[in-house]
Amino acid sequence: MSTAVLSIVEPEEATPMNEMPLAPVVPSKAESAPRPDPNPALAWSAALLRRLPDGASLFAALWPPVLGILVFLGLWAVLAPMVQTSLGALPGPGEVFEQFKMLMAEHSAARAEAAAVVAAGSIYSGSPTFIDQILTSLYTVTAGFVLATFLAVPIGLVAGLSKKFNAAINPMIQIMKPVSPLAWLPIVTMVVSASITNADPALSKSFVISAVTVMLCSLWPTLINTAIGVGSIDKDLLNVGRVLRLGWFAKLTKLVLPSAVPYIFTGMRLSLGVGWMVLIAAEMLAQNPGLGKFVWDEFQNGSDKSLARIMVAVVVIGLIGFALDRIMGLLQSYASRNAGR
Repeated sequence: MSTAVLSIVEPEEATPMNEMPLAPVVPSKAESAPRPDPNPALAWSAALLRRLPDGASLFAALWPPVLGILVFLGLWAVLAPMVQTSLGALPGPGEVFEQFKMLMAEHSAARAEAAAVVAAGSIYSGSPTFIDQILTSLYTVTAGFVLATFLAVPIGLVAGLSKKFNAAINPMIQIMKPVSPLAWLPIVTMVVSASITNADPALSKSFVISAVTVMLCSLWPTLINTAIGVGSIDKDLLNVGRVLRLGWFAKLTKLVLPSAVPYIFTGMRLSLGVGWMVLIAAEMLAQNPGLGKFVWDEFQNGSDKSLARIMVAVVVIGLIGFALDRIMGLLQSYASRNAGR
């Protein structure tokens, strides 16, 4: 009888549960997808705050201009009483600010009176307020600037692409560019007055005269800068266009305009500044509605408030000119970033 040999195999020692390797947990698609922010306005505000500069950078950028303005106001307040005019001493910042508040109060009273007159079924015929004059000037300068842009940019593009056309119009540009708006104004007035004979035209003669004068004096920076921008395009880029057999319109939109946009907007920025200065002079001389007429009327009025109100208009004219330049600068930056897209 054979003896069976049994091999006894001892079982392996069990691995504790806390030492067992864990398989990676793969999240489902629903869990891995970014969850929408329950408050979009809060997310937008947080993103805006992240883009803002820190306190130190903001302070370093702001303190020099703020200090300069404060020094200017201090010198103005100290020196103004020493300057005597036919209407009395030159008003200081405090007097000018008081007249600004009075002009705002007069505007509010006029608007309330106009609303009451219209509600009664009549037509309000009161004189325009200071705010009305500002809006009239902005409307006029915008119309003149748009006309100048639509005229100057196409001519500048053609002048930049064609040396012969550039040589043909360059003498006329150099002759017409330095002509003063005071010289253009009588000619424009006579032409517009002879052209608009309707008793009730869609656009008033005064508005057309001011807008055309602004256009004639402000189109030259845009025209010249556009021609320079187009003429400075890399010739290799134009040769690529010829190799690709791009049409005239494709060449213009894909190659010429993206390269010339910074020059064009620089010219437009200069034109808007020139147009704003020209408009005030034209309104003052021709007695067309606007800030220029407001200044002239206060000068002719000769009251004890007139000088301070003229100073209010001067400050507002400067602030509006600064704001227009900043707006054009932002548009220039945006157009330059997106020109090649």
